[in-house]
Amino acid sequence: MRFVATKTPEQQSGLVLHRTRHLFIRQHTAVINAIRAHLAEFGLVAAVGRHGMEQLLNVVADAGDKRLPEVARPCLMALGTQLRALKAQLLELDRMITAWHRSNETSKRLDAIPGVGHVLATALVASIADPKVFRSGRDFSAWIGLVPKQHSSGGKDRLGSISKQGDRYLRSLFTAGALAVIRYAKIYGTKHRPWLTALLARRPTKVAAIALANKLARMAWAMMTRGERYKEPVALAA
Repeated sequence: MRFVATKTPEQQSGLVLHRTRHLFIRQHTAVINAIRAHLAEFGLVAAVGRHGMEQLLNVVADAGDKRLPEVARPCLMALGTQLRALKAQLLELDRMITAWHRSNETSKRLDAIPGVGHVLATALVASIADPKVFRSGRDFSAWIGLVPKQHSSGGKDRLGSISKQGDRYLRSLFTAGALAVIRYAKIYGTKHRPWLTALLARRPTKVAAIALANKLARMAWAMMTRGERYKEPVALAA
């Protein structure tokens, strides 16, 4: 039986901060999709991204633009107001996460791992009361949901797909960080990362990203357990 360590008030407050930010991000995405979908019904479409969204909001704010019926305009203006309020709230939450990250020694050490920014570092500090309750890095990675399902029997190892039975939030952050490392490696070369180079040569990018996320999770667990700082592999340090 594995017992769960009690989180400190600071850790619980950090989780509240992260969960509130995650909720606002989902709401932000939902409002953007609603605005684009409603305007597309009237033939008003813009490019993906922040600039395209601003173009659509300018159309909504222009009372002289007759492409948008007047009945629909107030509704879309209300959605635009909500979108801007969510953006302001997200900026404030990001500022709070950054401030907490700078005040926490463990979070600053984790931030040195490639693909682990201050958002993931603070999320790890807030989520894990005692990393030593995990016997190994693999146990920690399995708790997040980054290892394959086991279908082994009779001495034969059969591994299935990634279980995804864990912490969805941490798993998504690790995966996003791994994809960022892969994008950087593809742009600037992977010769200093032989393990990643060999993996990308035989596996699709998304599969490689999960494998790299698993590796990053194990590294984070080791650093939290031993109180160590990130050490570059020999291939990178050379």
